[in-house]
Amino acid sequence: MAYTSPVKEHPYSHLIDTLKDGQIKFFNPYKLNDPRYDKLPLSIRVLLEAAIRNCDGFYTKQEDVQNILHWQQEQNKAEVPFSPARVLLQDFTGIPAMVDLAAMRDAVAKHGVDPSLVNPKCPTDLIVDHSLQIDYSKCAIQNAPNPGGGEGPSQGPSRSVHSRPPSRGAQCGGQRGSCSKAACSDPPASPGGSPASVQQIENTPLLCPFHLQPVSEVETALRNQEMELIRNKERLQFFKWCSKAFKNVNVVPPDVGAVHQLNLEYLSRVVQVSDGFIYPDSVVGTDSHTTMINGLGILGWGVGGIESEAIMLGQPISLTLPQVVGCKLVGSINPLTTSIDIVLGITKHLRQAGIAGKFVEFFGPGVSQLSVPDRTTIANMCPEYNATVSFFPVDQVTLKHFKKTNFTPEKLELLESYMKAVKLFRSYEDPSEDPQYSEVIEFNLSSMVPYVSGPKRPQDRVAVSSMKEDFQSCLDEKVGFKGFHIAKEKQEIRVPFLHGGQEYQLSHGSVVIAAVISCTNNCNPSVMLTAGLLARKAVEAGLLVKPYIRTSLAPGSGMVTHYLNASGVLPYFNKLGFEVIGYGCATCVGNTAPLPEAVVDAIKQGDLVACGVLSGNRHFEGRLCDCVRANYLASPPLVVAYAIAGTVGVDFEKEPLGLTSDGKEVYLRDIWPSREEVQQIEEDTVFSSIFKDLRGRMEKGNTFWNNVECSDSLLFPWDQKSTYIRSPSFFSKLSKEVPPPQSIENAHALLFLGDKVTTDHISPAGSIARVSAAAKYLMSKRLTPREFNSYGARRGNDAVMTRGTFASIKLQNRFIGKPGPKTLHIPSGQTLDVFEAADRYQRDGIPLIILAGKDYGSGNSRDWVAKGPYLLGVRAVIAESFEKLHRNQLVGMGIMPLQFLSGQNADSLELSGKERFSITLPESLSPGQELTIKTSQGKSFSVTALFDTDTDVILFQHGGLLRYVARTLL
Repeated sequence: MAYTSPVKEHPYSHLIDTLKDGQIKFFNPYKLNDPRYDKLPLSIRVLLEAAIRNCDGFYTKQEDVQNILHWQQEQNKAEVPFSPARVLLQDFTGIPAMVDLAAMRDAVAKHGVDPSLVNPKCPTDLIVDHSLQIDYSKCAIQNAPNPGGGEGPSQGPSRSVHSRPPSRGAQCGGQRGSCSKAACSDPPASPGGSPASVQQIENTPLLCPFHLQPVSEVETALRNQEMELIRNKERLQFFKWCSKAFKNVNVVPPDVGAVHQLNLEYLSRVVQVSDGFIYPDSVVGTDSHTTMINGLGILGWGVGGIESEAIMLGQPISLTLPQVVGCKLVGSINPLTTSIDIVLGITKHLRQAGIAGKFVEFFGPGVSQLSVPDRTTIANMCPEYNATVSFFPVDQVTLKHFKKTNFTPEKLELLESYMKAVKLFRSYEDPSEDPQYSEVIEFNLSSMVPYVSGPKRPQDRVAVSSMKEDFQSCLDEKVGFKGFHIAKEKQEIRVPFLHGGQEYQLSHGSVVIAAVISCTNNCNPSVMLTAGLLARKAVEAGLLVKPYIRTSLAPGSGMVTHYLNASGVLPYFNKLGFEVIGYGCATCVGNTAPLPEAVVDAIKQGDLVACGVLSGNRHFEGRLCDCVRANYLASPPLVVAYAIAGTVGVDFEKEPLGLTSDGKEVYLRDIWPSREEVQQIEEDTVFSSIFKDLRGRMEKGNTFWNNVECSDSLLFPWDQKSTYIRSPSFFSKLSKEVPPPQSIENAHALLFLGDKVTTDHISPAGSIARVSAAAKYLMSKRLTPREFNSYGARRGNDAVMTRGTFASIKLQNRFIGKPGPKTLHIPSGQTLDVFEAADRYQRDGIPLIILAGKDYGSGNSRDWVAKGPYLLGVRAVIAESFEKLHRNQLVGMGIMPLQFLSGQNADSLELSGKERFSITLPESLSPGQELTIKTSQGKSFSVTALFDTDTDVILFQHGGLLRYVARTLL
C-alpha cells in the first residue's frame, strides 16, 4: 500500500532513518533496540515493518506492533493487520472483482454518494492472461474454435486433408512468408547431431496439412491470439474502461504473459519507493501462483477476489499471527535432479508435516545451491501443502540474479543497503543469523530422485523408476484416489484406429495429451532448457512423437519463447509437435482443444484409461478432458519423454524410449542433458536480454488492445444483452444500517457431500458442457455451442457462474450415488441440476445448507467458490473440516462455516440429509462459538461456528465483505 507521509503524531516517527544522504527515508525496526527483533523470522519482520509504517491507531494499532514483536508467545493467537504494497489480479478472477467495484459504484450512487470515491487505494495490476484457448496446434486448423463447443464435422481420420478448401483468413503462410518449423512435415534428421541436421530443420519449409501451403513460424500463436481477441472483445472493452475509470489500476493487455510470470519478471520490486519512503515490496493476488514471488524475497500469497477487493479499497488484510516453520536445506543436489523433483519432494515432506496455515521460511547451507528460478518454483507449490507462504529471504544469489535482469546498479545498491539496514538480508552460511522458528524441518537435497504426481491428485507422488508398476497397480485397485478397477482380462486390450491415413493402437496408459504449460515450471529456465535440449537430442537421434497426441507448449510469457529460441532448441520442440500455441493458462484450466474423434472413439470403445502428462501444479480427474482419466504432473523434460514413449507404462531404466531409423534402441539416459550443460546455456543465453525484451513488449502493447474503444463515464454502461458482463445482485436492498442476525429456519440440504471436495468441484472452470444449466441459459440467449466460450471468460456474468457452481462431472453427491452435477430436490423427490434445484428452493422461500466431510474447499483460491453458493441461496456449510482459505471466503460472502464437533460427522449423527435443519443465532455472536442445530426428526447436535476473529463476525453480520465495504462508503 502506498505510504502517506507521516505527521508528527505518528507513534513511530522516532524510528525514521535515512539512506543516500537523507534523500530516502525509511522506518527502521532495528532502532527499537529490542532483542526480540533479531530472533524474529524474516517473513515476520516484513509484517512488523508494515505494521510500524501503517500504524494509524485505527486499522493498525501500537498493540498490533507489540503483538508482532512478541511473536514467540503470540503466534497462532493474536490477530494482526497487514497492508501489502500492491494487489495482483489475473483476468479470470480479476474481472469479477472489477465488476463488483463497478456495481458498487452504482450502489453508492443510488444513495447519493459520489461514485468516483470507489477506487482501489492500493496499487493494483490486472493481467489479462487466462482467456487463451487452444484452437490451433501443430499448424492444423481446428474446425471448432471453442473447446467447449464439441467437435466439428471435419474431424476424424476419414477426412481427407484436401477436402477442406482454402478460405480467406485460414491460409497458412500468405504474406507472413514460409515457415521454418518442423511440426507438419518430417524430413529425416542426420544422425549424430551434426550441424547439417540443424540446418535441415531450419531451412525445410513446412506445409499446412489442410492446404499444403507454407506455414509461417508464428502462425499457430498468431491464430490463437486472433481467436482470443475476437471472442473476448467485450471483456477487453470492460478492462479498458477500468483502466480509464478507476485510479490506481494498471491493466496489462493480453498476449504479453501469464500473471505469475509478469509478477516475477516485470512487476516485482523487492523494495518500493513512494513519497520519499522506501519499504519492502509485498503483494497479495487472486492467483494461486502468487506465492511464487516469495522466491525473490518478496512476501506474498493468494487471496480470494473478495479479500483483494477490500485491500484494493485500503483495508488491511487481517490474519492470525502465523507460526513459521523453518525448512533447513542440507546436502548437495544430484546433477540429474531437476528443481521439479526437489519441489515435489519438499511438497510431500511438508504435507506430511502438517503445516496448514503456517509460513514456511527456508534456511541452511543448501539454500545457496538453489538459483532464484529454483526458489520461485519451490515457493509456487506451497498451496499443495497448505502453507500460506514459502519464503526465501534475499541473499547474494538474489542480488546476482537481479544484476542479470532489469535492475540498475543504483537500484541494486539502494536495495542492498536498505535490506541490510533493516536486517532483511541473509547469509545462509552463517548459522548465527538463523532466527528462532516455531519448529524446524530438515530436508536433504541429495535424497531426491525424479518423480511425477498422479494419476488423480497432485500429492500422490510416483518415482519415475516405479511408474510402470505403479500404473499397473492403479489399474488393479478399486476406484478411489488412485485406482481405476480395470478387470484383469481387459488390461491388455489394444484398440486400433486410423489417424491421418495411418493405423495406430491405444491401450491403457497411452498418452493422448502432453502439455508443457504456463505455470510452475516455466518460471524456471533450467527445466525448460532441459526439455529443449532433450527434444534436440531426441530429434537428432531420429525419435518422434506420434501425431495423434495433443501436444502443446504454452509459455508463461514471451520471455520463455525468447530464451528457447535464443538457445536454439525451439525448432526441436516444434519438430516433436510442441509448438508455441500462445501465452496464458490453457491445458491446466481445461482449455484443451478436443482430441481427434478417432482417439476419443478408441478410448470409449476399449474403456481405456488414457493419460495426460503436463508440467503444471494442479490436476484432478477429468480436468484436462472428460475422456482422459489419468493425469500426471511432471517436469517439462519428462513431459517430452513420455510423449515420445507414447505411454506412461514404460520403465525408462530398462526399456528404450524408442528406436532410431536403423532400429537402434535409444534410452532416456542417452539423451538426457547434464546439469552443467543446462546451466552453461542458461548463463549464456537466458538472462539480461530476455528481461530487456519483456520490457519492450510491455511498453509497446499490441495493436488490437490499443484500438479497443470504451466509454469515458464514471459509471459503467451495462449492456442488458451482454452474456459476458452483467451487474451482480450482491448489493440488492443494501441499507445503511446493519441488519440483526437472522436465524436459519427449516433449511433443506442442497448437497450431501463426502471428503476432499475441492474448489474444482465447486467453482466453474474450463469449457461449458452442452447439457449444463449454463449452456441452457446461453442457448436461451440465442448463442450456439461454439459461442459458449469458457466459464473463465464469463466470470463477469453472475447468471452463468451461478449455473456453473457445483457443475463438475466429478462431483460426488451422496443424494445421487454417482458422479455428476445433479442433486435431489427433496420436497418433490426429483433429480435435478444443482442450479435448477436451488432455483426451485429459492422460489419457495426455503433456505439451504450443505453437508460435507473433511477438507471441504481444498484447492485453488477462487472467489466464485463462495459467490456461487451464496447466489444459490446457501446460508451455511456444515463440514468435518475446512480448507482455511475457503473458510475465509465463505465468511467473506456471509455464509456460515460450521464444523462438526470432534469425533462427530453426518454418519455418526445418523443424518440422512433429507431432514430440515434449523440454526438459531444469538444476538451477539463471538469467534469459535458453539451453536445448536435442530432437525425436523427431533435430533439436536452442536457445531462450532468457524469465525476466527471479531472481524469475521462483523463481516458475517453485514452479509459479507462487499456489503460491509459499501456501507463504510455510505
